[in-house]
Amino acid sequence: MTAPSRGAFRSLRNYNYRIWAGGSLVSNIGTWMQRIAQDWLVLTQLTAHNATAVGVVMALQYGPHLALLPFTGYAADLLDRRKLLQATQLGMSALAAGLGLLTITGAIQLWEVYAIALVQGCITAFDAPARHTFVSELVGEADLSNAVALNSTSFNAARMIGPAAAGLTIAAVGSGGAFLINAASFVAVVCSLLLLRVGDLHRTDKATPTRGGLIDGFRYVWRRPDLKAILVMLFLVGTFGMNFPIFIATMSVTVFHAGAGEYGLLTSIMAIGTIAGALLAAGQEKPRFVRLVAGAAFFGLGCALAAVMPSYWLFGVTLVIIGVSALTFSNSTNSLMQLATEPAMRGRAMAMRLAVALGGTPIGAPIVGLVADHFGPRWSLGVGAAAGLAAAIVGLLHVLRRRRELRTGGIATERMSP
Repeated sequence: MTAPSRGAFRSLRNYNYRIWAGGSLVSNIGTWMQRIAQDWLVLTQLTAHNATAVGVVMALQYGPHLALLPFTGYAADLLDRRKLLQATQLGMSALAAGLGLLTITGAIQLWEVYAIALVQGCITAFDAPARHTFVSELVGEADLSNAVALNSTSFNAARMIGPAAAGLTIAAVGSGGAFLINAASFVAVVCSLLLLRVGDLHRTDKATPTRGGLIDGFRYVWRRPDLKAILVMLFLVGTFGMNFPIFIATMSVTVFHAGAGEYGLLTSIMAIGTIAGALLAAGQEKPRFVRLVAGAAFFGLGCALAAVMPSYWLFGVTLVIIGVSALTFSNSTNSLMQLATEPAMRGRAMAMRLAVALGGTPIGAPIVGLVADHFGPRWSLGVGAAAGLAAAIVGLLHVLRRRRELRTGGIATERMSP
């Protein structure tokens, strides 16, 4: 393996990664516009500020990551990821266009939003593991951690631009316009995939079709205490902590009595923190487990602070803290799992990561929504705070156990270092 080059933006020296990053940025902006517009549509037009309905939409979008887990990661390991991504991106574009047309014509109903969210979740369940593992084919192992961090930077730059653009679009032409813009944005990713220099891709060994191929990933992760600790931490934070559409929407609407523009601005403010966290991660040559533990702890503290903020702008300041810590935590789980996993198992391991991170939403989002409806949005943020601190305790226990094993000479095969 060649030594990694230095610099926070070193992956952008790679032609294939530059093309991919450009297309992804455009698409991510459209995706964030749709997320904000969809939550606003459900919360203010299709229901009377019902946070539980927003939680149900999130559950339908993210539930398939868990339900389809045996197949999605295996598909990413077995199939040509570039062609798989072309198919999934076109499918999501068609769904966004359909949602936009239904909304613009005034025919949209809540059950239709639920149905589209479910189908979109099924497509995304196949798209996400392929997209995450495709990064290693673009840049190779040496710069993988940097490319993952830059992907997070792009995603969160879009999180800063997209919600603000969504707020303006909703105010000007309604939610349907934001959905149609998102439908068009997927074209950028499809074009970037077509423009890649296929001969320069860093291909890895594909999984061999076997009778036990679907469950080999589960066996592999079960034998790895480090991977299990990451997944438990991710379940806690992803299920009960990263319900930002519920936290921000309910605080904005019911506590601070803000409009669509102010709601979009709060999401953009949080993106300032996530971009900062991504750039800090991009400057690191190697991910470390202790950084994952710190990210979980600060996430919990940030949610606790947000829950007691008395004003809109002070709440926005705490969202920056939450953004930095959430990105540090999420990016660390991504990099640590990819670098610690054998290439032929990477798709299945990443599918499990995504299933835990997103598939827990059907459990957590409705619960958090019910807490917001019955006890108030501030208490729902308290749930997120407890989840972050619990995850930090799990990670700390793993670090202490591993260091104890190192002192006694009992460590054998784990590949990552705290």
